[in-house]
Amino acid sequence: MAERPEHSKGGVYSRKGEEFDRDTRYIATRVKRTVDDGEDAVPVEPGRYRLIAARACPWANRTIIVRRLLGLEDAISLGLPGPTHDADSWTFDLDPGEVDPVLGIHRLKDAYLKRDPHYSRGITVPALVDVTTGAVVTNDYAQMTLDFSTEWTEHHRPGAPDLYPEGLREEIDEVMARIYHDVNNGVYRCGFAGSQEAYEAAYLRLFEALDWLEDRLRLQRYLVGDSITEADVRLFTTLVRFDPVYHGHFKCNRSKLTEMPVLWAYARDLFQTPGFGDTIAFEQIKRHYHLVHTDLNPNQIVPKGPDPVAWLSPHHREELDGSPFGEGTPPGQVRNGERSPNPVELA
Repeated sequence: MAERPEHSKGGVYSRKGEEFDRDTRYIATRVKRTVDDGEDAVPVEPGRYRLIAARACPWANRTIIVRRLLGLEDAISLGLPGPTHDADSWTFDLDPGEVDPVLGIHRLKDAYLKRDPHYSRGITVPALVDVTTGAVVTNDYAQMTLDFSTEWTEHHRPGAPDLYPEGLREEIDEVMARIYHDVNNGVYRCGFAGSQEAYEAAYLRLFEALDWLEDRLRLQRYLVGDSITEADVRLFTTLVRFDPVYHGHFKCNRSKLTEMPVLWAYARDLFQTPGFGDTIAFEQIKRHYHLVHTDLNPNQIVPKGPDPVAWLSPHHREELDGSPFGEGTPPGQVRNGERSPNPVELA
């Protein structure tokens, strides 16, 4: 894949006349229990790695949720960049002195350059950083959460759910593939389309997929099986951003989430489940998209609405078969220092 020169300019994410093409050349090093000779992997070691994951980013939000559901807080520390960034890097502007307290850096880019002084691709979150070297180990967000489930099992909390059960993996993978192409990345293909034709093609695929999900979830509580899996995590982080951002900012405007009754109830069910809604910061989400994407929003006006309190309204999904954590238990209270800065609460 060719380099994307427009991404070197702050706030530019689309190319006139072209469809959006996400650069998926991630650092593919894995963190594994057992590392074979010659394998591009490093060993699982509690306390050695720090997850850098901005709350504003849907891809990073996945890792925050999975880490919390599995109870990996003591094994993998968490650094939280602010919601905005320039073409150069995410920064730790929410921390005292605007420096990550563990890594001692202001720009996440420094950890990428520590890994490769000539690194020229995107400075993305989430990123897993080796605290002992200060270098990024991986930014492959899709593999990262699966490895949290399958490679870090010795460090899961008692009662941790099985988010990637072996007997359901083929179906989970199939569902996640369509969700990624048509929904997770589909909203970006709408928003960053460089032509009317590219936009309309992405728009059609997005809402065909949302209609498919609406039908799939009509009589079952979760996407695959009777409890939450990785597939639900991946869909949730797009749904929770749909009305605040994607409906208007990305022109995904056939329907709001609140106008799709099954998906809206499903999303509220997850939001009200410990480990999901308590990771969300709506103000950071809105600031990220509306301040960073200056080609779409040149005046950088951040919308006031919608009122997030609707996320706490009854959903009645508990009437369907299934339970959130299967034979497991909910995670405990959010750790001090990791609480959402603007939690959604009933007045």
